[in-house]
Amino acid sequence: MHSAEAESFDIAWVREQFPSLSLQYNHHGSAFLDGPAGTQVPKQVMDAVQYYFLGANANTYGAFLTSQRTNETIASARAAMADFFNCDSNEVVFGQNMTTITFALARAIGRELNAGDEIVVTTLDHDANVAPWRALEEKGVVIRQVDIRETDCTLDLDDLNRKITAKTKLVAVGYASNMVGTINPIAEITKMAHAAGAVMFVDAVHYAPHRLIDVKALDCDFLVCSPYKFFGPHMGTLHGKKEHLERFKPYKVRPATDVSPECWETGTQVQELIAGIGAAVDYIAELGRHCDATVKTRREALQAAYRATHKYETGLFTRLIDGLQSIPEIRIFGITDSKRFDERCSTLSFRLGDHNPTKIATFLGERGIFTWDGNFYALNLSERLGVEQKGGVLRVGLVHYNTAEEVERLLTALREFAAR
Repeated sequence: MHSAEAESFDIAWVREQFPSLSLQYNHHGSAFLDGPAGTQVPKQVMDAVQYYFLGANANTYGAFLTSQRTNETIASARAAMADFFNCDSNEVVFGQNMTTITFALARAIGRELNAGDEIVVTTLDHDANVAPWRALEEKGVVIRQVDIRETDCTLDLDDLNRKITAKTKLVAVGYASNMVGTINPIAEITKMAHAAGAVMFVDAVHYAPHRLIDVKALDCDFLVCSPYKFFGPHMGTLHGKKEHLERFKPYKVRPATDVSPECWETGTQVQELIAGIGAAVDYIAELGRHCDATVKTRREALQAAYRATHKYETGLFTRLIDGLQSIPEIRIFGITDSKRFDERCSTLSFRLGDHNPTKIATFLGERGIFTWDGNFYALNLSERLGVEQKGGVLRVGLVHYNTAEEVERLLTALREFAAR
């Protein structure tokens, strides 16, 4: 953290912003360690959605007040996401969710592909960044899948280099694994893709809650994320370079505009949730100003926020790793060396002996500790690690509203389960 920022992370202030964190279950406070499947939302997001319904609830481009307010709401949210991505507002597309956006984009890009053209996907990814591209196999597109290094669950870059050829038209890679937390070197991979003349598509859904996104620095062509993973409502947002949004042609109804980015937003949008997206970005910026009062722009505030939350989450994660490694029969998937924590985010999956992960999650849930079990739609990775037929893994996801006390509660409960 910069010297101008707070000496310690103000977790009390953070938790005051999230009303749902006060939920009680079975006489326990609720520990939300399920962030990778969707974070809790701050009161600013709830207020923005309510305000929209109270004072701006109408469709767009009408000649009256509430419609005009809706136009302003969408424009404001688009500007907020432009600051979030570090791009221009006309490079931001709103959609139903990441999966739907990716299927729609894949279909549009598929218009220009021919039999024998190749797309590269990875074993590390959520299936929403695999299945939409595999759907193009129907027209003869060849899908190449990059393997991992099983010892630390990182992408095999040598295999990636072999899979990218002169026939490659698109490379689809996740920024961070939603199962094992691995962060991929996107800027390096983008250079590899562009050197072959391929388009680069990045799934940043799992990365967005943990680290700052900078599409200009990455130089990727498309990047998609889901606001409900970074403290917002259930929608998806896409960054696309202006040249590509204008080059590729989306499937749409005939009366809809041909102007980008609106032409990519099929049908009437969920405008109240778009209001919530803008508020989610503004919450992160407010956190940044709380950490560093010297920031001037929203982008600078976002940078300050992520500097602070990254340091705080790393501290929690180090405590979690150390505690888990003291429990017999724990098998942690992914990077565990603290010297390499910059290569991962604070999401961790493990197995405890031969215990079914659902039973562990149920045991924890009864104690107010909320975790996920299964494969989390990272099907290729679950199969590759040999856990798919065994119930998958148990996943713990830490974000900046979690506490050291919650980590200790989790570790105590796991030790109790293991000792039964």
